[in-house]
Amino acid sequence: MFPQIRRSTLPFMNESPGVVDLLGVLAYAELSAYARMTEDAATLAPTLADRAALSELAVTEYAHFRLLRDRLARLGADPDEAMSPFVGALDAWHAQTRPGDWLQALVKTYVGDGIALDFYREAARHLDPSIAELVDEVLVDEERSQFAVERVRAGIQAAPTKAGRLALWARRLVGEALSQGQQVASARPELATLLVSGEGAADISRLFATLTEAHNKRMAAMGL
Repeated sequence: MFPQIRRSTLPFMNESPGVVDLLGVLAYAELSAYARMTEDAATLAPTLADRAALSELAVTEYAHFRLLRDRLARLGADPDEAMSPFVGALDAWHAQTRPGDWLQALVKTYVGDGIALDFYREAARHLDPSIAELVDEVLVDEERSQFAVERVRAGIQAAPTKAGRLALWARRLVGEALSQGQQVASARPELATLLVSGEGAADISRLFATLTEAHNKRMAAMGL
């Protein structure tokens, strides 16, 4: 009934298991980041300069989404189908961690999103260099990090009592992000296998050590 399809006609079938899942979850994460930053810029930014700066960062996130979507298409995968398994988990994460003010929004952008994306950066370590390079490109957050750090440090300097509340918020974000990562990994076993290279518990220990170290550096950079 169905024509025979040679393996070479579906490029993504030649990639490591989980590649389409990884690019799919990243594509939806970038699309969600674009939508959230746009909303935060319009509703939470205290100045027009802040609104403009965050809007520019949102445009960058959308450009990253397009890169991932186009790569999925070139691999022979349907981008919508690749993203759809992750919509529920990522939408739930954003609903559970909706910021109450500007500084909370910045901490979420820097700390919460940062540790979530660290999962996927680690997963890409085991992939073909061309895929790993793409993941590194879309996860570069130098401008976003600098923007968030400068604004949060300025906010704490102006009102030191906010530091404790923001530190608690950051811890909550990390807990929710780790929970989200576990849910995604358990729902998509092929994606989970990218996080380990065959050493089992040793790889898991290294992963969490890497995530913890990166989180501590982000907290220190913000002065929390």
